[in-house]
Amino acid sequence: MQERTEVIETTPTTPVAREVRTVAPGTRTEVYTTDHATAAVDRAETVAFDPYASRRMAAYRVTQMIYWVFGLIEGLILIRFVLKALGANPNAGFAQFIYGITYPLVLPFVGLFGTPQTQGSVLEIHSIVALIVYALLAWLLGKLAWIIVADNRSAVTTRSTQIDSRL
Repeated sequence: MQERTEVIETTPTTPVAREVRTVAPGTRTEVYTTDHATAAVDRAETVAFDPYASRRMAAYRVTQMIYWVFGLIEGLILIRFVLKALGANPNAGFAQFIYGITYPLVLPFVGLFGTPQTQGSVLEIHSIVALIVYALLAWLLGKLAWIIVADNRSAVTTRSTQIDSRL
C-alpha cells in the first residue's frame, strides 16, 4: 500500500481554514482554504507518495524482530551469568529453568576459558564470550536483513493539477 498525501487549495469567500481527512488507509487529504488565489488559479491539487516506503517498513520490522530475538537470548544468558556469579542454589526451580534454557546457547563456548570459582560463586567467562558473540551476530544479521529486504532508493512521485475557472 502506497502512502499518499493530497493537498488541495481553494479560494472561497470564507476565512482561512484547514481540514485534514483520511479517505482510505495510507491516503491523507489536506484541504487549505485561503482568502486569495495561489498562482492565479482557483484550485491547485498536489498528490505525493513514496513507492518504496512499504518495502523499507518491512525491512525495518524484520530487523527489529532479529534484534528482539537476540535481545531475549542475551537477557537469558545475562541472568545465567548473574546467578552463577552470585552463587545461586542450582537446585532452585528458577535457577534450574534458566540453566536449562541457556545451556544449549552457551554450549559452543564452554571450555574455551577456565571458570574461576570461589565459595560457590562461579565466574563463567564463556557466558561473557557468548554475550559478545551473540551481540555481534545480531548486528550482522540485522544489517544483512536490511541490505537484502530494504529498498534504499528514495523517490517521491508527485502529480500536480491546477484549475483556473476565471476566464
